[in-house]
Amino acid sequence: MSKVIKVLKPGVGTGRRGGSFNRGRALVAGGAGFLGSHLCERLLRDGYEVIAVDNFHTGKRYNLNVLQRDPGFLCIEHDIIDPLPRDLPVDEIYNLACPASPPHYQADPIHTFKTSVLGSLNLLELARRHNAKIFQASTSEVYGDPLVHPQPEGYFGNVNTHGPRSCYDEGKRSAETLFFDYSRTYGIDVRVARIFNTYGRRMQPDDGRVVSNFIVQALRGEDLTVYGSGLQTRSFCYADDLIEGFIRLMNAPNAPAHPVNLGNPVEFTVMELARLVIDYTNSRSRIVHRPLPVDDPRQRKPDISFARQNLGWEPKISLSQGLAHTVEYFDALLYGSRPVKEAAMS
Repeated sequence: MSKVIKVLKPGVGTGRRGGSFNRGRALVAGGAGFLGSHLCERLLRDGYEVIAVDNFHTGKRYNLNVLQRDPGFLCIEHDIIDPLPRDLPVDEIYNLACPASPPHYQADPIHTFKTSVLGSLNLLELARRHNAKIFQASTSEVYGDPLVHPQPEGYFGNVNTHGPRSCYDEGKRSAETLFFDYSRTYGIDVRVARIFNTYGRRMQPDDGRVVSNFIVQALRGEDLTVYGSGLQTRSFCYADDLIEGFIRLMNAPNAPAHPVNLGNPVEFTVMELARLVIDYTNSRSRIVHRPLPVDDPRQRKPDISFARQNLGWEPKISLSQGLAHTVEYFDALLYGSRPVKEAAMS
């Protein structure tokens, strides 16, 4: 059953239906999460009335503390594997509702898969009912352990269908199928983004992602755990850059007939990241190696040619800049303030 955490005040703007919110009403599934909360904040700033939907399995209520004071913000506690209220008129829908880190999505793999498939169906039906545009946060994991590098949108991937990561990888692949089938069958305006490694403020200390793992370990003076040789590569995009990509994709005048890669094409080895984190935290932590997890991809680098040419988008924030601010965030979260290296954001 849905639980409304805050009710919008009568007469508060309702976008194109009148009132002070001139951009419309946007629903963000997964709105209390790392990226979802940043997106809610951006949409409110852009003049939208915003409804966040979250079951709070991995999203955090404190991510929404500041937003709760905004008269145009509503939060509904709801699991999208269950149908959403029918009387929920919206203009735009963003689906960010799914655990995105291996420890979280592997904790309940069946629920993870249901979130991608049943959740997508419920949101697509809501979009169909209200003729709303709808955005799907897909993932670079649809490429699996890629045999093509860098990865363009036309690459079909190399994915294990029955491994421990499959609930997430295959769930997101299935969701992409549903989105484009709804577009072809019902004429729904769909936008699908394939997100590459993203980091920044509001990540969770226990989310199991490489950036947060390294920062937390370094701040605590623990060994930094590198899986495998550390020569596997990742491309790290700061959250603010990614949210800008979301907005540009959603606002593009014509919906791309395929998913769009959004990520930073600058590639780093995991060892390079570990050394940067040790530097930015002034830590004495050592680097230790552990066996590589099953199906862990060896390379990740997006081909963002389409986003550059058609959305005018590419990341602006360097890894060194983004790390400085992310370290500062985790330091405050774990210990309160302690001096860390700073870098101005551009």
